[in-house]
Amino acid sequence: MNSKFVLVGSGLAGGLLAAYLGRRGYDVDLYERRADPREGNIVGGRSINLAISTRGIHALERIGIADEALQHAIPMRGRMIHDKSGVLHFSPYDVDPQKCINSIGRAALNTTVIEAAQRYPNVRVHFNHKCVDVDLDSATAHLETSAVAAGVSPANSDSQIISAHGDAVIGVDGAFSAVRQSMQMRINRFEYDESYLAHGYKELTILPGPDGSWRMEKNALHIWPRKSFMMIALPNPDGSFTCTLFWEFEGARSFATTKTDEDVRRFFEEEFPDAVPLMPTLLEDFRHNPTGSLVTIRCAPWFYGDKVCLLGDAAHAVVPFYGQGMNAAFEDCVVMDECLERFPNNRKRAFAEYFSRRKENADALAALAIGNFIEMRDKTASKTFRAKKKLDHLLEAALPGIYLPLYTMVTFTRLPYAVAARRARVQDLLVYVSLIVIVAVLVSTTVWFVAR
Repeated sequence: MNSKFVLVGSGLAGGLLAAYLGRRGYDVDLYERRADPREGNIVGGRSINLAISTRGIHALERIGIADEALQHAIPMRGRMIHDKSGVLHFSPYDVDPQKCINSIGRAALNTTVIEAAQRYPNVRVHFNHKCVDVDLDSATAHLETSAVAAGVSPANSDSQIISAHGDAVIGVDGAFSAVRQSMQMRINRFEYDESYLAHGYKELTILPGPDGSWRMEKNALHIWPRKSFMMIALPNPDGSFTCTLFWEFEGARSFATTKTDEDVRRFFEEEFPDAVPLMPTLLEDFRHNPTGSLVTIRCAPWFYGDKVCLLGDAAHAVVPFYGQGMNAAFEDCVVMDECLERFPNNRKRAFAEYFSRRKENADALAALAIGNFIEMRDKTASKTFRAKKKLDHLLEAALPGIYLPLYTMVTFTRLPYAVAARRARVQDLLVYVSLIVIVAVLVSTTVWFVAR
């Protein structure tokens, strides 16, 4: 008899993992605390747009749903930098103009992966089930099933606790995972680190033109870099852009000190003057959309024997500035599938192999994501940074397959994140030494000619 998996969390990675497990013939029960997203229950105002790239697309291709998932995606071939003066600078992501990342809607992608999982008769999806605890030794998830789990007032619900037992429980329930919390409480010396940026984020909207057209360059990720903070915008199929303001929680100019409509209007007119005319709902969006936190989570181990395992943000939440959180979680699904295939009769060995292959790379991505925040907000507007990007592309074109910029390795290859980070450090050192040698030769040659 095939093993039974209980999955907690039917977000993007949960739905995809259920499809992978279902295809492999496992019995799968997938539980989600929210209501079915296909019924229009996606909560607005907290959804940093998704950018899917090579790693995520590969995971979708492996399960046969890439074309279906990407049919409404919008390719973004580079960054469009908005100076305060309104001057625009376009910086392509890669020397190959065909390489792009793709703006994709969370709700549509979530629907696609859930429906892919449900095509397997051995996969069942249960919404409105909130995990409250996990018994690690018996691989049993205890779930609250009621309108409370869907966010309805307790006065209008009849709450009850059910138990879902399997051969293994996998927590795919996000950064604030209930499955991980059960592991923290019961595993001796469980390592856990949770760190927050001083910045939060708020989602805003640029509306489409009267004819449904995009009012800025469609095939670009737009960035308004302002040193200590920034705003970005990603295109949507309806002609709108989803904007996200990343700003300090506290300080002289921050979310804490910007309270009134006049404060908001003044701030945006000073910092993002070219965007304000495109944002007629700015004040309403700013007032009503919540301010989210940006958290990095590292933990170990990700598994407990052959009974419990963590995947995606539950194991390694990262800040969104490399656009790799979802891509990394999808890559987790591929690696988990490979490990279960390699050790079909030894689930503990499969979980341990998965953890061994992913932990170092998840930690590397966490560091890269924070570094890219600094790059996006502080450096993208500078001439020096743009010159460095041009040099990267020149070297990549001159040394194909030998020199690869860090962004290219992370976004357009499936090199392990840790390998990409190490290779980039070596390349940067070699370029630095080469420049010193070139300058030294030029100086020596000049001195020789002068001496003559």
